[in-house]
Amino acid sequence: MGDNCYPIMKTITDSDKEFCCDIKAPCFAKLTAGEVELVKTSRTQVLFRKGETLVKQGAYASYVLFISNGLVKHYVEGDGIHNFNIRLLKSGDFLGLSTVFNRSIFNFSAQALMETSVYLIEKEVIANLMKQNGEFAFQITKRYCEQDAELYDTIRSLIYKQMPGKLADALLYLSSENFANEDVFPLLSRKDIADFAGISTESAVKLLKSFARDGLIALDEKEVTILNRDMLAEVSRRG
Repeated sequence: MGDNCYPIMKTITDSDKEFCCDIKAPCFAKLTAGEVELVKTSRTQVLFRKGETLVKQGAYASYVLFISNGLVKHYVEGDGIHNFNIRLLKSGDFLGLSTVFNRSIFNFSAQALMETSVYLIEKEVIANLMKQNGEFAFQITKRYCEQDAELYDTIRSLIYKQMPGKLADALLYLSSENFANEDVFPLLSRKDIADFAGISTESAVKLLKSFARDGLIALDEKEVTILNRDMLAEVSRRG
């Protein structure tokens, strides 16, 4: 069965085997029992199949998404042909925190790379919890600032580096410790990798073959194996 044959997203109820009664993340551990109950009563648990859209750029934002389980591609849509992949989101990550305070629409899109369980939490609830629970607010802000710093590094790479450096950065990111428990590359097309690097698919394919000839990586179908991380980091450093 191809990716396009999956059914639409499924809302999970407490009678479904996929239902999770607990929301597991360090920031939620800082909530009081009453605050946890508030989150539980304001959430909707949804199961997205591989390839389904979690968030559509330009859509009205009434909730924040919390990734309970799975892997998500977070990206900005371009001209209909070219997109830019910002990051991958995994279990424990939030999506859409910027909509809590200053945006009524999503300015990005997100797609499930595998079967992914997500909590949709009313954004007013998140805002109120941040106002009344300082430790919860600190943990949320800390993670948001970490992602902000990563985004600036990505912008710097896009502006100042040549294509080999951009692709090296993308490969180093996708094979980093953050995704040590995920076999990421088989879930990504060559276009996905190109969109992480901010280059054309054709250029990405040529550079991947070049990196393979130079012994930096090995290619096998969709799989990409990093053989020499130090040399790949040097390509990134040279830009």
